Amino acid sequence: MIEIKEKSVTGQTIRLHDADNVVIARVDLALGAKIEGGLTCRGQVQAGHKVASRAIPKNEPILKYNVVIGFASVDIPAGSYVHSHNMQFREFDRDYAYAEEFKPVQMVPEAERASFMGIVRANGQVATRNFVGILSTVNCSATVAHKIAEYFTPERLAEYPNIDGVAAFSHDTGCGMEMTGEPMNLLRRTMAGYARHANLAGSMIVGLGCERNQIKGLMKEQKLDASDRLHLFTMQDTGGTRKTIEAGIAAVKEMLPEANKVKRTPVSASHLMIGLQCGGSDGFSSITANPALGAAMDILCQHGGTAILSETPEIYGVEHTLTRRARNREVGEKLIERIRWWKDVYTVGRDTQINGVVSPGNQHGGLANILEKSLGSSMKGGTGPLMEVYRYAEPVTQNGFVFMDTPGFDPCSATGQIAGGANMIMFTTGRGSMFGAKPVPSVKLATNTPMFRKLEEDMDINCGEILDGTSTLREMGQKIFELMLRTASGEQTKSELLGLGDHEFVPWNIGVVG
Repeated sequence: MIEIKEKSVTGQTIRLHDADNVVIARVDLALGAKIEGGLTCRGQVQAGHKVASRAIPKNEPILKYNVVIGFASVDIPAGSYVHSHNMQFREFDRDYAYAEEFKPVQMVPEAERASFMGIVRANGQVATRNFVGILSTVNCSATVAHKIAEYFTPERLAEYPNIDGVAAFSHDTGCGMEMTGEPMNLLRRTMAGYARHANLAGSMIVGLGCERNQIKGLMKEQKLDASDRLHLFTMQDTGGTRKTIEAGIAAVKEMLPEANKVKRTPVSASHLMIGLQCGGSDGFSSITANPALGAAMDILCQHGGTAILSETPEIYGVEHTLTRRARNREVGEKLIERIRWWKDVYTVGRDTQINGVVSPGNQHGGLANILEKSLGSSMKGGTGPLMEVYRYAEPVTQNGFVFMDTPGFDPCSATGQIAGGANMIMFTTGRGSMFGAKPVPSVKLATNTPMFRKLEEDMDINCGEILDGTSTLREMGQKIFELMLRTASGEQTKSELLGLGDHEFVPWNIGVVG
């Protein structure tokens, strides 16, 4: 487990662990600045970036939170700026120690658990929002799906105050792909996960007719049935573009009165399933927003809820800190099997994050490589036991802290989590990601105060207060948990107020396009 402690934020630098050979600049440092231990800064260092707290010989591991984040590529004098110019990504052996640090969650007694105002569906599912969804089987029916949804403007939905909107979920595949196997299975279970999602009062699937992802095959394979809540249209049978749009609009109109009948009632926080995301990270992500979100997830799991950590390339290098907390060896081995598939099959010879390189934004924010990014990314899940590992878009049935195999691309990763049942997304960012995720609310957590103030219209909570010394990590975790409950009860997020989320349905396209 990565050891996370409350840290002093009064100086110019932050030490994360006694064993570390780097410290983090809390503020911009000038050449000659005096830092921890009486050292003199040997160059200009931006806030969030690393400074050698002692001399680091060539090839010595560079430690942050006492975790390896790279190796010195040259001799690094004390007080020097440490980044990708003098630090290299390199593979190293890790002891997975399966389940050796497993500790059961100390649950809050059921009668004392937190609650929120949720929407209870007839099948027992609990929703945080109330949408009608239009899904396309193939890119060729994407325009029709969007035209149907676009008809239902806020003005036309004004008489249905309990409906949050009509949303289209289209994609760029469904044909020119393998007809069997994991690529098609993945697409279909993603679509089915949305069609069944608690946050959809009703849904519709629109196909073209000649595509490989046939509606009939989708329905049979995923055990879906047409009903008053699930309508099916095939454009070639319905009479083309215009007639399908008209028929789709008419079908949605029929669904609206029933969908509007919902009432919010108090339900246990155990019904919350949170998809955890981070994007546009910086050097403060592992100090503020990510561990604070992890603290909130520890609270949620104690109340019976579920936290879904994902983005497989962004736990690479610290996966051993998760396998040690697995509830048994089998769960830990599931995680390593997914890691090895990424390394040995999916990304061989490719210039991808899991092979060392992070995005330019991450680099500018102070993260030198994927090992350093993964260190912060993994913290979002908290400190509790790893209870289960899922493939992309599989239904999540295990409560507690779980992992879902997804890419690091945020819209694609969140799509898998939502298909698996997530009814809220919590999204940390140090650079300022703009993101929405219909049909679920998406909450944005800023890692630092300057970015929060600059982008306050998009950010929901400022975890930079930890750096400012106005909030502790534990206090911020509690604040995030309380915001989750209010959001689940209907309080709108910044992304919802801005109308984001219409184009973030991105199923993982892992197959050959032919």
